[in-house]
Amino acid sequence: MTVARRSDLAATPALPPADLARQGSAPLAQVPRFEVTAPDRFGERCVRSLAAFAAGDVLQPFGAAVVHDRPDRMSLQLSQHQHIELEPGFLAFINHSCDPNACFDVELRELVALRPIAPGDEITFFYPSTEWAMSSPFECRCGSARCLGRIAGASELPPAVLAEYRLAPHIARQLAQGAPPSSGAV
Repeated sequence: MTVARRSDLAATPALPPADLARQGSAPLAQVPRFEVTAPDRFGERCVRSLAAFAAGDVLQPFGAAVVHDRPDRMSLQLSQHQHIELEPGFLAFINHSCDPNACFDVELRELVALRPIAPGDEITFFYPSTEWAMSSPFECRCGSARCLGRIAGASELPPAVLAEYRLAPHIARQLAQGAPPSSGAV
C-alpha cells in the first residue's frame, strides 16, 4: 500500500454497492476529515479524525482498488470469497481495536461510527467483524480492557465473544452455519 497524501484524506462520494472495480479520481471536499499519522513506536501508522462524528454517522464511503479471492495482510473481506484493497487508500491504515469506534458496513460500502468520535481520536475497527481467517494473525496491543489477545479472525473466536460486536453479514452467516475454523482460504 502507498502512503496516503493529505489530498487523499478528504471525503469521496458514495460508490455503487455492486461496483468492485478500481474507482477513478473523485472530487475532493474542501476540508479534510482524516489524517494518517507518522509511524508510532511499533512502526504503525493510524488514521485520526479531524472532525467530530456522532454514532451512526458515515465516516467515509469506500470501494475496491483491487479485488482478491484470498485474504492478505492489507485486505478487507467483503463476502465469503471476496477480499479487497480499500479505496480510498488511507482506509488501509485503520487499525484494529477490541473496543472499536467504527465498523465497515460491507453491504453499503461505508465506514460507520459506532459511537461518538472527537477530533484527534484514532479511528479503529474490530478486524474479526469482517475477517473470517486472517492471513497475518497478531498479538493485539490495543490496550482496551476488552482486549482479546491474539487476533486471527472470527473463525478463531467463540460465538459468545463475537455476539458483542457488529459483524458483517458473511461472518454472521458462517457463524450461524457453524462453519469450522478455516485455514485462510475462505
